[in-house]
Amino acid sequence: MDDRRRNDLIIEELRRRKRKEATVDVEAESLKIVIFRLGDGLYAFPGADVKEILPFTDMSPVPGAPDFIPGVINNRGDIESVISLNKYLGLPDSNRTAASRIAMASKAGVRSGVLVDAVVDVADVPLDSIKPPLSTLDPAIKELVTGEMMYNGRTVVMLDIGRLFEKLVVHDE
Repeated sequence: MDDRRRNDLIIEELRRRKRKEATVDVEAESLKIVIFRLGDGLYAFPGADVKEILPFTDMSPVPGAPDFIPGVINNRGDIESVISLNKYLGLPDSNRTAASRIAMASKAGVRSGVLVDAVVDVADVPLDSIKPPLSTLDPAIKELVTGEMMYNGRTVVMLDIGRLFEKLVVHDE
C-alpha cells in the first residue's frame, strides 16, 4: 500500500471516529424541568407538574392564611392560591419585578400557584445529570429536595412540588 492510500485511510478513519463521538445518545432518559430563580438561587420543578406560567399579578389577601400564602388570584375564572416559596423556605423576601412569575402547578389533585422571581429556562435534562442532594442542606428545604444538577455553571436545586403540597394541605381527621 502506497503512502498516499495509507494516509487517506487514516484520515477517513479519523473522520469516522469524530462522527461517532459527535453522535448524541438519544436513548438516554431525560426529564423536562422548569428552572426558576428565588433570590440568588436556582431551583427547578419537574415540567410535568407545572401546568402554566403566568405573569405576576396582584393577589387578594386571604385573612387568616399563613404568611407563605400571600393571597389568591383569578385565573380564567378559577380562584387559585399562591404560595411564596421564599417565605416557606425562610429565604429573604424578593422584590417583585417585571420578571416575576406565578408557576401554576398541580400534583396529586392539588393545584396552586408558586411565586418565583423569574423563570430562567424550560429544559430537557438527562436523568443521570441529576445528583443526590447534599447532606448539608438546610433542614427546611432538605425534605423538599429530590436532587441537584448543574446549569450554566450554577447549581440548580430540584424540588418536589408534591411534597410541598403534602406539607401544606390540611387533612381533616
